[in-house]
Amino acid sequence: MRDWLEMGVADLGRGIGAGQIDAAALTDACLEAIDAHPAAPRIYSAVTHTRARSEAAAAAARARAGRRRGLLDGVPISWKDLFDSAGTETEAGTRLLRGRVPEGDAEMLRRATAAGMVCLGKVHMSELAFSGLGLNPMTATSPCINDAEAVAGGSSSGSAASVAHGLAPASIGSDTGGSVRVPAAWNDLVGLKTTAGLLSMKGCVPLAPRFDTVGPLARSVEDAALLLGMLEARPAPDLQGTSLHGMRFAALQTTVMDDLREAPARAYASACDRLMAAGAQITPVDVPEVEEAMDLATVLFSAEAYGTWGKQIEADPDKMFGPIRERFRGGTAFSGPAFVAAWQRLDRLRAVWAQRMAGFDAVLMPTAPNLPPNARRLLEDGDYYITENLLTLRNTRVGNLMGLAAITLPAGEPSCGIMLCGQAMGERRLLRIACAAETALR
Repeated sequence: MRDWLEMGVADLGRGIGAGQIDAAALTDACLEAIDAHPAAPRIYSAVTHTRARSEAAAAAARARAGRRRGLLDGVPISWKDLFDSAGTETEAGTRLLRGRVPEGDAEMLRRATAAGMVCLGKVHMSELAFSGLGLNPMTATSPCINDAEAVAGGSSSGSAASVAHGLAPASIGSDTGGSVRVPAAWNDLVGLKTTAGLLSMKGCVPLAPRFDTVGPLARSVEDAALLLGMLEARPAPDLQGTSLHGMRFAALQTTVMDDLREAPARAYASACDRLMAAGAQITPVDVPEVEEAMDLATVLFSAEAYGTWGKQIEADPDKMFGPIRERFRGGTAFSGPAFVAAWQRLDRLRAVWAQRMAGFDAVLMPTAPNLPPNARRLLEDGDYYITENLLTLRNTRVGNLMGLAAITLPAGEPSCGIMLCGQAMGERRLLRIACAAETALR
């Protein structure tokens, strides 16, 4: 059973289908591992023992009767604590929402349940999802798999930690500026950012609704593809016959290659070498419009985030970690006309990006320029906190600003990832490319 805790959703689903794994026993193994793990309270905000065992028992009965709902029927999964779950606290990592218990499930959780997946519980996150670090002194800070004293990345910190520490086969998180990809990269996982609007955010605690997206954190591209299919309520993307031969990749140089730390730079260069050895062509490209888009990020993200949460924050500001609260308050510096003008400009920049990148299969860049920072130093050194937080989300934010599908893959060194950005609504093609890239990188 210990081997089950190291398997991904695809292999677990196949094992259940072959009669080699009992879904109820699998869920019991996961729950026992969670209950026994010393870091579990820093990873799970709520463990739904009763729900999980009930769902697993039903899945096991379907398997015995030959009526499985699909490959993922009976496979357990964890959920970021901004997806509503009926009867279970959904507090989005903030004391502002302490005691909030929704009456129904989020749309994505309903789809997972309909597919037969088992809800293990809810996992910790950055406050209201507004930090890429995963540092949360108000609730809990999840540990990085490669450094117990470092943060796990955010805002889907518990999602990444639950998978990396063997306490869930996969997790569903959200990504507004990098919140799936950063923790996935720092914990040596695959993380898929979907295009805004592809998947329903109904029943999710919002941050910046025009940028908010749902995405899986998993152990392989195949697992991510299966989870995307489940979330879309469609057959999973076909990953058969993938190859890098003839693929044309653009290696973005503008902004994303600045100030790279030694390990991420080395891992990215090595990963690009392996992709080329597998048949891909990689062309360095500069896109000046990226710098302009980056300059719009503060008004676009902060103004919408504060517009969404300002009233609740100012009603009880002491319930928030100071740096997060002040980041929200940064949105007060911008007027409504400035916000509208910024969006209009970004739409034009997105059109330029699409034109420039039309001849490439994907755009490459390091997922995060830095390694997971030390949690204690982040708390004690305000300048260090600001520097690391802004740097952490810089590269991933390109995908959100340009409205792209994006995926991070382990780049071969601990806590280092390589990101592939595809076209808007191009998740299925991107996953095929990523599958071939994963083979080359391994």
